[in-house]
Amino acid sequence: MKHFSGDISIVLGGAAGQGVQTVEELLVNVLKREKYNVFACKEYMSRIRGGSNSTEIRVTDKKRAAFVNRIDFLFALDKDVLPHLKHRISSKTVVLGEKNKIVDTQELHVIDVPFTRFAHELGNPLYTSTVAVGVALGLLKADVVIFQEYLRTHFARKGDDIIKKNLEAAEKGYVFGKHLAYSEGIEVVMKKNETVKNELLLDGHEAVGLGALAGGCDYISSYPMTPGTGVLTFLAQKGRALGVIVDQAEDEIAAINQGLGAGYAGARALVTTSGGGFDLMTEGVSLAGMIETPIVIHIAGRPGPSTGLPTRTEQADLNLALYAGHGEFPRAIFAPGTLAEAFSVMVQAFHIAHAYQIPVFILTDQYFVDALTTVAEEDFPFIAWQQHIVKTDALYKRYAVTENGVSPRGIPGYGEGLVGVDSDEHDDEAHITESAVVRVAMHEKRLRKISGIRDEAFLPTEFGDVKRADTIVVSWGSNRGVLEEALEHLLRDDVAGVHFSQVYPLPKAAKKIFTRKEIIVIENNASGQFAELLQQEYGVKVKKRILQYDGSPFSVEEIIERVKILL
Repeated sequence: MKHFSGDISIVLGGAAGQGVQTVEELLVNVLKREKYNVFACKEYMSRIRGGSNSTEIRVTDKKRAAFVNRIDFLFALDKDVLPHLKHRISSKTVVLGEKNKIVDTQELHVIDVPFTRFAHELGNPLYTSTVAVGVALGLLKADVVIFQEYLRTHFARKGDDIIKKNLEAAEKGYVFGKHLAYSEGIEVVMKKNETVKNELLLDGHEAVGLGALAGGCDYISSYPMTPGTGVLTFLAQKGRALGVIVDQAEDEIAAINQGLGAGYAGARALVTTSGGGFDLMTEGVSLAGMIETPIVIHIAGRPGPSTGLPTRTEQADLNLALYAGHGEFPRAIFAPGTLAEAFSVMVQAFHIAHAYQIPVFILTDQYFVDALTTVAEEDFPFIAWQQHIVKTDALYKRYAVTENGVSPRGIPGYGEGLVGVDSDEHDDEAHITESAVVRVAMHEKRLRKISGIRDEAFLPTEFGDVKRADTIVVSWGSNRGVLEEALEHLLRDDVAGVHFSQVYPLPKAAKKIFTRKEIIVIENNASGQFAELLQQEYGVKVKKRILQYDGSPFSVEEIIERVKILL
């Protein structure tokens, strides 16, 4: 008897174009309707066909949002899956696939599932995906009626024949999976969460996009680049009904400049890209700093430099966002760790960008934007926002010197005043100047904004008893879920966690957290970019760092072991 309970990891593996993502979509949606807590994340190669890709779906009693290395059930849809995932497979892994198509070099117990025969009987290999979902749900003894209802809805636009064939595929897979549970002695016991059924099932792209809409975004100009394209796609699909202008620019230089032009005219503009695309935008960031025009820039990270690993994950663009552009001017940088944080930091990003007339960055990564889970609607609350635009009079001065550094922002056509703008150093009316006195006054005016931005900084989230702990483990961005879960498993009162969703400027109030503490920082880069920033901002010593830069996310098991070693 093989017994699984509380937390199971289902991994689907196959070549690009073989339907792995379809299986993920069907299975996650049905499990949600079954009221199970689900979290899914994926890794895939940079190719349209072939290679070996995998998706992990965790079904858990308690809500989780982290990758685990462990595989309980592996659905191997082609011969390359086992070699590709051999470092994650153990003797406890239940492997399901066609024996004649699987290369088993580890002498595992492989359960033969005749996907090809089932699909042939149904008349099309495309039905393999539905069969695989049926087998998984049969093993879990899920409600087949819920599965059938979802298929009818999902394929409604395909016609009655497609619906009928998918229902047949579902039945074949479900009956086979349920039979396997008995014949192989597999027992899966999971608790249901009654609230899940009514929650939103979203990925990181959608959470970022919803946050942008809630923050008043009405213009996006971007050039597609993996993994940042999903936000552009989401706003193209959903934004029209909400008045969002979507412009797929000819390149990244045009994208940011068009965004700044829209901002000058009064729009709340967003750009989404990845590190390689953002490289081309740095001159535009400097322009934003000088002309004091707000813009929000979403960078979904992947390993570099250059093309790097275009479909993998990394947190190596913090320094890029922190130091992009020449000269000195204020900025703010956010990095969400949950879908709820993605929503809230996007709203805050638009607020900060427009209240202080600066560029604001949102850093995510491939792991975060492609991960999928449920979130309660109340975690996406209505947040009223202010326009921060004034009606100008005849005496209006666009760059008037103020105590807090923020000049009243007018837009062309709204009032009597002339709304000047110039990328050269300028006086308060936007006239070009080389006066040293004016230069100092303007430069200091812009830099004074950082004080107000810091005062509005988000406080970090704490896990455990931070005051009593001797060691603080710090995460930022997408590593929140893995840190939180790892600390629960460590069960040590002397270790606590701190997660930052705003990484620059850091809040003054959080500095005291690190007084007389041993600090460990976990991040997906080779140089410890946030550890260095923590030292720079707070003057604390970060001697211990857990770094990873192979393109994969941290697993819960790895963080537990590496923290233990450092302790």
